[in-house]
Order: sequence, then C-alpha cells, then structure tokens
Amino acid sequence: MAAQGVYVYGVVRAAHPVPPAHTGVGAGPAPVRTLRAGELAAVVSDAPPGLRAKRRDLLAHQGLALALAADGPVLPMRFGMIAPNEESVRGQLAASERAYLAALDRLDGRIEMNLKAMPVQAGLPALIRENPEVARARAAARRSPGYEASVRLGEAVARGLAGRAAAASAAVVAELSAVTVEQVRGPEVPGCVLNVSFLLARDAEDRFRAVVERFAAAHDTHVELRLTGPLPCYSFADPASGTPRGNRVASGA
Repeated sequence: MAAQGVYVYGVVRAAHPVPPAHTGVGAGPAPVRTLRAGELAAVVSDAPPGLRAKRRDLLAHQGLALALAADGPVLPMRFGMIAPNEESVRGQLAASERAYLAALDRLDGRIEMNLKAMPVQAGLPALIRENPEVARARAAARRSPGYEASVRLGEAVARGLAGRAAAASAAVVAELSAVTVEQVRGPEVPGCVLNVSFLLARDAEDRFRAVVERFAAAHDTHVELRLTGPLPCYSFADPASGTPRGNRVASGA
C-alpha cells in the first residue's frame, strides 16, 4: 500500500469491469484497481505524491470516469479524493451500501449534460427599442456627453444584454425539462447568465441536442449557448452518500 493513501475515482457495482487500458492520475500513474465490499466496489489507484489539479490529471480522472460509465452506472468522485487507506474505503462502502446501490440504480442508463449561456454582445439598436433603461441612458448620454454618462450607458447596456440572455435561457431550460429527468444549477461562472446540468436518459441525448441547437439558432441575437457532455454524473451523485471518507487535494497549476 502506498504511503500517500488511496486515490478514489468512483463507486460502482462489484461486477463492474474496469477498462484495462486506463491508468490513474499522476506523473507516473499507478495501475487502476477495485476494492470490493459486498455488492459494491471502489475504483482506485495508489495516490501519487504531490498531486495537483493539472490538465493531464484532470483529463485522466474524467477519462476513466467516462470509460467506466460506458459499462454501467458510476458514482464519480470529484477530482482529488484521497482516502487514508484501503480499509477506510471498504468501511465506507459497507456502511453506505444501501444508499450507494440506490444512487447507482437512479443513474443507470443516464448521462449528464451541462449547458452554459452567455449574452450576445450585439444588437444594440434592438436593445434600445426593447429596454427602457437603456433607452433612457442613451438619451441622457446624448444630452450630456461625458465619462459618467458613458459609464452609466455601458452599465445599462450590460444589464440589458444579460437580462435578455437570462430570459432566453429560462425559455430553453423550460423546453429541455420535457426531455430530461432532473436539473441542478451549478456555481456562477463569470460572463455566464446560466450554468445548469441536466440528468437524462442516454437514449435521449440526440433529442436533447436537437432542442438546444434549434433554440440557439432561433435566439442567436440574444443568447449564446454552450453545451458540454456527456459527462460523468457528478452533479447527481448524492452528496450525502456518494463520497467515501477522505480529503481533497489542493488545486494548482
């Protein structure tokens, strides 16, 4: 056993295969293996020393989670989950077996898709017509030109662009609710008016993408939509029962 601890990638059912071509995180990645307890298994490797959130390791972590999900449901860990030893991992699996199994049942056959929305920095004439605040700020700037008037106009325009993008985002989320199982808002992202993840059936991905593409084309003067996925179901693994006890490594370059 490595003195650095055990790096945990996710929790699966005991019979879940581990892709043989995948290795773990770290500069000299250790082989990936499973630790079984009852009907569950944790997918782990020895934790490398000095691990930080480098692009190489983030991709290795997510790539393994996606490969595992191709063969069945996974409760993926966020990057950097390190347990002190194998016994602690097995103990957590045994203690939370029913909750883990229920969460795996819930994610079976499902994927996560993430949608971000940003204002379109164009269409000022239309914004002036549609938004009274922008129209007033523009009129004031024309009457009394100057730095402060320009700043107030710029702020009004930014709020107006964000407001119309947010309204469009709410509309697309409402449409997507018809083809998804669940949704969860993510943390705020600079420059975005929306960051939301959706849980949906794997066979609904094409319909989901079609809704996003059709909406984006019809509202391209108001909002820019960025779709990412399929992703490991990070946002829908039960936080109360989906994480073996351990510590997260620090982020860094």
